[in-house]
Amino acid sequence: MPTDIPGRRDTRTRTEEQTPDTPVVPDTPEATAAPVVSGDAGVPGGTAARPAAPAVPHRAGRPGGPATPTRWPPSGGRPATGIPDRPPGAADTTARPSGTGAGASGATRRPSRASSGTARAAGVIAAAAVCQAALMVGLGLLITGPAARVWPLSSEDGIDDALERARTGTLDTVSSVVSEAGNTGTVVLGTVVSCLALLLIPRLPRLREAVFLAVAVSLQSLVFLVVTEAVDRTRPDVDRLDASPPTSSYTSGHTGAATALYAGLAVLVLHRAKGPWRRVVAALLLLLPLLVGLARAYRGMHHPTDVAGGLLNGGLSLLIVGRALLAGPHLPAPLPSGATRHPGTTGITRGAPTGPGPGRTTVIHNPTVTDEAARDTVRGVLEQHGHRSVRFLETTADDPGEGPARDALREGAALVVVCGGDGTVRAVAEALAGTGTPLAVVPCGTGNLLARNLGLPLEPAKALSAALRGTPRRIDLGRVEGDGLPPAHFTVMSGAGLDAAMLEGTSDRAKATWGWPAYLVAGLRELHTPRTRLTLRLDGAPPLRRGARMVLVANAGTVQGGTALVPAARPDDGLLDLMILDPHGPAGWLTAVRSLLRRRPSPRTGGRTDPAPRPVEYFTFRRAEIHFEAPQPRELDGDPVAPGRRLTAEVVPGALTVLVPERGE
Repeated sequence: MPTDIPGRRDTRTRTEEQTPDTPVVPDTPEATAAPVVSGDAGVPGGTAARPAAPAVPHRAGRPGGPATPTRWPPSGGRPATGIPDRPPGAADTTARPSGTGAGASGATRRPSRASSGTARAAGVIAAAAVCQAALMVGLGLLITGPAARVWPLSSEDGIDDALERARTGTLDTVSSVVSEAGNTGTVVLGTVVSCLALLLIPRLPRLREAVFLAVAVSLQSLVFLVVTEAVDRTRPDVDRLDASPPTSSYTSGHTGAATALYAGLAVLVLHRAKGPWRRVVAALLLLLPLLVGLARAYRGMHHPTDVAGGLLNGGLSLLIVGRALLAGPHLPAPLPSGATRHPGTTGITRGAPTGPGPGRTTVIHNPTVTDEAARDTVRGVLEQHGHRSVRFLETTADDPGEGPARDALREGAALVVVCGGDGTVRAVAEALAGTGTPLAVVPCGTGNLLARNLGLPLEPAKALSAALRGTPRRIDLGRVEGDGLPPAHFTVMSGAGLDAAMLEGTSDRAKATWGWPAYLVAGLRELHTPRTRLTLRLDGAPPLRRGARMVLVANAGTVQGGTALVPAARPDDGLLDLMILDPHGPAGWLTAVRSLLRRRPSPRTGGRTDPAPRPVEYFTFRRAEIHFEAPQPRELDGDPVAPGRRLTAEVVPGALTVLVPERGE
């Protein structure tokens, strides 16, 4: 199936051309005609039209593509195919304003959800700020009162004297410069510049992030003033290198302000920026408040507990404001370029629609990981983006999502949102395969593999908002079957051997307690998993014989922790990738780890030959037949399935339509 995604790997024979029309979204809420729905040529799911091809060893580049695979998600260009708002023939369930004339206009006088959300956020911050101030005052009174003569507080004077004796001319100069980073003027200027940058530099203004930073710095300052009025503490009895301000020594205002500003910027860098540099930048920003606190103590301006109090005050301010403004849809999301908001509603109309219209939206959620508060958050984000007709369907132990998804399709859903882990996402994708109905993924599980590979944030509200602001794209699905395994689709990976044993050995309790690191612990326990012999046939080529501890079939390559386990796998290239892991001894494991950390496959030559195996091998194929010498544990998208000796996998190109974030989200 053709696509215009740049850099796509494609060696398939094109069997049909699809040029559907782009659906049209009415410009006004009064428009009642159903949107134009184009026909869907469908997605080929069989293998009759696929010519036999020799096994293709995995190289840095692919036939028909560039030497270096491009990153996913792609950016720019119109979607590969038009995405209908609902299946052809389904009833028009688009939500419209009720009533006309005075009745309709009267509805606009009701408070909007955005304003009520802002008021709720302000109330949360105010209530928490009172508790924060009370806590800081209580600690201050404890430090200056009953605990003053108790170790370690009783040793603070000795620390002050030691810092005074350690002074040198160079350290005096360095500490003066570092101390200025927490000065009132520096912090105010840094906050203003940062907020203006968040509003003016990105293509979509980062209003929520700017408000978060400004309010956090302001809250820290307000609590600081309250604490200095309530707690009277003299400064250290040493030679002070700066003029003593009239405020109490407790807490360190420089340290608190630096924590609110620089640690706040670190939070935004970690959660909003992309790229390997973000961790380095965040670490440097987090180091600044510590250096400021050390400089203030060195210069004789504060006791060590005053510095600790400043760090705590700034950190609590960030926690309170972050939970209120960044963890939920309390503020209205900024409008995309060219969009307008209808008076009295939160509906958005775009000049050139790229996603599903504001028709019936179905949310399929796993109740074990989505409580009522999480559902309210999802509902709020959907309403902010114009999806006001929302229906929630729960999964069950007997039906993890496929049944509710088929019910949603029968009822004409224009958009399906899935809230759950990888198993729930896979079950919903099974039902949506080939329908063209767009899917928005809200990661609520342990692995969240598809969300990671689509470039979505891992916080549910942020992921949904990014998806709704994004673009519909068609991605491939893998289809597997085997002995004791009926045909089923997977979105990211399917495997046998070590990885399946690791998943099977990870308890639900461990996943709930530790998250994805629980898999690492289980993996260490399963390293003794015995090797097996296998026969591999790729796209009808002569069979290859290998030994393996793990076989992984990948539609996309990134796993937990950002590790690119199969570096060149892309979910939109019409191909699947195969990794065979077979290290021998400590040297083999070191070679395998080095190969995986290199983030690109080692180039191979071969074609129809059977080159000497390596600890890690990669192959590319459309259809693979794998026969194991002994039964192996198997898994689909992180869910263990019945063990067996045979696994057949093939790609289903462009089978699933997903909403992916725009570049820079």
